[in-house]
Amino acid sequence: MLDLNDHERPLRVGSLFSGYGGLDLAVEHALGAETIWFSENNEHVSRIFAHHWPDAPNLGDITTIDWRAVPQVDVLCGGFPCQDVSTVGKRSGLAPGTRSGLWSHMAEAIDALQPQLAVIENVRGLLSSPAVRAPLEGDRNAQCNPVHATPCDATLCDLEPDPWGLGDLAARPLRAAGAVLGNLADLGMDAQWIGLPASLVGAPHPRLRIFILAHRQDAIPDAAGDRLDARRRITGSSSGTSGNDRSVPSDHRPRAQRADWLADQERRLGDVVVPDRGHLRRWGRYAAAVARWEHVTGRPAPAPALLSDETGPRPSAAFVEWLMGLPTGWVTDPFHGLTPNQQAAALGNGVLPLQAANALEVLHG
Repeated sequence: MLDLNDHERPLRVGSLFSGYGGLDLAVEHALGAETIWFSENNEHVSRIFAHHWPDAPNLGDITTIDWRAVPQVDVLCGGFPCQDVSTVGKRSGLAPGTRSGLWSHMAEAIDALQPQLAVIENVRGLLSSPAVRAPLEGDRNAQCNPVHATPCDATLCDLEPDPWGLGDLAARPLRAAGAVLGNLADLGMDAQWIGLPASLVGAPHPRLRIFILAHRQDAIPDAAGDRLDARRRITGSSSGTSGNDRSVPSDHRPRAQRADWLADQERRLGDVVVPDRGHLRRWGRYAAAVARWEHVTGRPAPAPALLSDETGPRPSAAFVEWLMGLPTGWVTDPFHGLTPNQQAAALGNGVLPLQAANALEVLHG
């Protein structure tokens, strides 16, 4: 596994399907990294990312990027669209032509840029939705439900007694997560994954997400202790004769200050929180959950709904922002020029940074 403390500069991150930057915040915090460019096709949401990462250019639509012209990165991260693998969607799966099928473009980026780490996030439906592959010529067992569960006819196959078996034919049914992990293996990367609910880091909602951390199989330490592939890029000196000769400790590397608040949230995670009368009066049975998250985030919960005589009550984007553990105004700042619906859409598609940071720390060990 890549040693994250070997280098005196932040690891360089390329961000795909960036949204409001929840996964990037986690990567910068957990891996001591800094995002140097991003790719976000939604013009409204890209304003949020550009505001918080003013020095990172937006490469735009991932399907039109020429990866040969993109600066090299140490880490590539992204949560490709979940619409077609979500358990609340139509479950079209990881298939060509679907939004979730844009994973293939992230795989192409990994192949072209050869990052040392890839960080991938998606919904729990990744574990159960299908991955559709084009049937191979001559494959009579098309990708569809088998008519019966009896062994397949010897004239059709002589390998798998179960018609659901993969055998040597790529068109067999495959789960979306299996396709992603298989693609990573084909790209020369080893991967670990974890499913983690947001409630595990104190959030007052479950919102389980799948996190995958993949590293290059050739990221093996050399004699000098440099664990980044020297064939790809120069990553800073590791030739000091003694750790005591360094101007800073050997485990120090400059980190982006953008995600410093995540460290404060982590420190408060284990504290015992008891709701007071105000919490009980305002939140009822949710008092304990709200009080705990207020303590972890360091700020009180906003009003959960906005009232309107014309439309009635509707969810407050500021409340959802708080539920995601983001600083006040990260998405809802009027400076971004987003409507309430656009704010809600951006927040609904994002990831909780503390949840993602915790997953990365578990996976990286």
